[in-house]
Amino acid sequence: MGYGMAVNLRSKVGKETTLVVCDVNQEAIDRFKAENSDHGPIEVAKNGFEAVQKANTLFTVMPSSDAVKSVYLNPDTGVLAGAGASTGQQKLLIECGTIPQSMIKEVAEASRKIEGVDFIDAPISGGPIGSKEGTLSFMVGAPKGLFERVRPLLVHMGKPESIFHCGDVGTGSAFKIINNYISLISVLSVSEAYNIASRMNLDLNVLTDLFNTSSAQCWVTSKNNPVPGITPNSAASRGYEGGFRLELAHKDLSLGRELAEMVGARRDLHEVALKVYEEAKADPRYAGKDARVLYKFLNEN
Repeated sequence: MGYGMAVNLRSKVGKETTLVVCDVNQEAIDRFKAENSDHGPIEVAKNGFEAVQKANTLFTVMPSSDAVKSVYLNPDTGVLAGAGASTGQQKLLIECGTIPQSMIKEVAEASRKIEGVDFIDAPISGGPIGSKEGTLSFMVGAPKGLFERVRPLLVHMGKPESIFHCGDVGTGSAFKIINNYISLISVLSVSEAYNIASRMNLDLNVLTDLFNTSSAQCWVTSKNNPVPGITPNSAASRGYEGGFRLELAHKDLSLGRELAEMVGARRDLHEVALKVYEEAKADPRYAGKDARVLYKFLNEN
């Protein structure tokens, strides 16, 4: 996700601006520099501490609470330690992953103790395809003034009509978790329907056309179909590689459970879906694959 976002930033912000990149994967860094240096200056930071000293606006896309805690709160290499050492500079920090509200609030609270530092959450939706095409949706949890400050950068990576101000810090994460609650259960329901049709030897392309012109239409049927070959360039059409991993899907569904328990809400479909995701990710044939591999999992079991 971060790679496509960085490509869009580097190609759209103008050559007068320096883009700083940081990643644990050196191969990704080398490839990014080779492919994008013509668009303007690129610098590399070795960790969060160095990144925030080089840049006044920082986007991070973390996969888990542990990653956020390490990148932001490590006293030696963390973003907040680096921001604290940058006396007199205004720093805006934006986390775009799907992270529990409790972790977002912990980082936000720690950032308030550092003069000139603002931390907000802006989770993204749209998958690797949206990241590459610059059509992501952003769910921003921030005071109104900070939302207006970051919005001009978000439009380089997302559709202007899909950038939402959700409320104060932490509400963006709640919006994203609830959004994924729907989308991940949809992946299962759509995969089950296609599996039934496949076993009946029905024409899945014609069935897809029906879905997308009737009441079954949804993002999974029309934009990121679980059946190989139906959505060009999708993970399903690339052996379920390079998409939103099963393990992350399971994590996000678990975050949905936390929200539901917090407010005392029923979650009947959630329990069934979580069990299926658990079974699929435990099978080495499907582990590490895009979540839409549930169709293959059902078809082969």
